[in-house]
Amino acid sequence: MKKPKRPKDTNQLAKNVVDLATGEAQEAQTNNGKNPAAVALGRLGGLKGGKARARKLSKAQRVKIAKKGAEKRWKSRR
Repeated sequence: MKKPKRPKDTNQLAKNVVDLATGEAQEAQTNNGKNPAAVALGRLGGLKGGKARARKLSKAQRVKIAKKGAEKRWKSRR
């Protein structure tokens, strides 16, 4: 999500900060075109995805995946 642009002039920036602090102006809300409910649902699935996958795998499969990952990480250091 992009932050709203701030004025480059120091006087305008100072006035903007004062207006935000006193409540005379509102912080601009950016809408990135995403449905908030869908974002929350996707995050929920993402939080439990790795743990659920690990429960389904056998110990041998987990070891194989871990070794492959370690090889990739350490490959550039050899």
